[in-house]
Amino acid sequence: MQAFDAANKPTLRKIFRTRRRLTLEAEPNLQNRIRDQARQELRRRHREGELHQSVGLYWPLPGEVDLTPLRLELVKELGLSPALPVADGQGNMTYRSWTEAPLASDGCGIPAPLDQQELSAEKLSLLLVPALAVDRRGIRLGYGGGYYDRLRCQKSWSEVPALVVLPGACVSVQPLPSDPWDRPFQGWLNENGFQHSLP
Repeated sequence: MQAFDAANKPTLRKIFRTRRRLTLEAEPNLQNRIRDQARQELRRRHREGELHQSVGLYWPLPGEVDLTPLRLELVKELGLSPALPVADGQGNMTYRSWTEAPLASDGCGIPAPLDQQELSAEKLSLLLVPALAVDRRGIRLGYGGGYYDRLRCQKSWSEVPALVVLPGACVSVQPLPSDPWDRPFQGWLNENGFQHSLP
């Protein structure tokens, strides 16, 4: 199947943003279903010894699946440390531990643990990342800032397992446009559970 043209990225963002919004509005319980699948996947990976230290979550923007309720479960049930991304507003991003300390706005105005120490890639066992869309190859369509792209282009970060979190309606059968710096995600989580990207 022919891929979307790269010039269509702004149009695709509008299409999938609308699709995501309408999907979530049509099924009020969808967020809970996706969150439950994320919870089950975290527990499975923990049982199989894949999660050792920190798990990267995200602070949800409007329309994104809210995984923040999983923070306490990571700590209390699995003995893992949650982490959040911290963006500088200039295209760079790091992860820091998400503790009980108050969050403050990062360079993009998103709540983040600014007072915590920066974590190296080796401290992260898994990244859960929001998206507007993902295709079956694991190519993610984000908002165009390139923060996750720049981070995951670094060799150490490219080796950290990473999954996209979104409704199933936003999994594109048609290949999404990709750039040389795009790193495919290992898969995605939606209301139907974890799906592997195609090789």
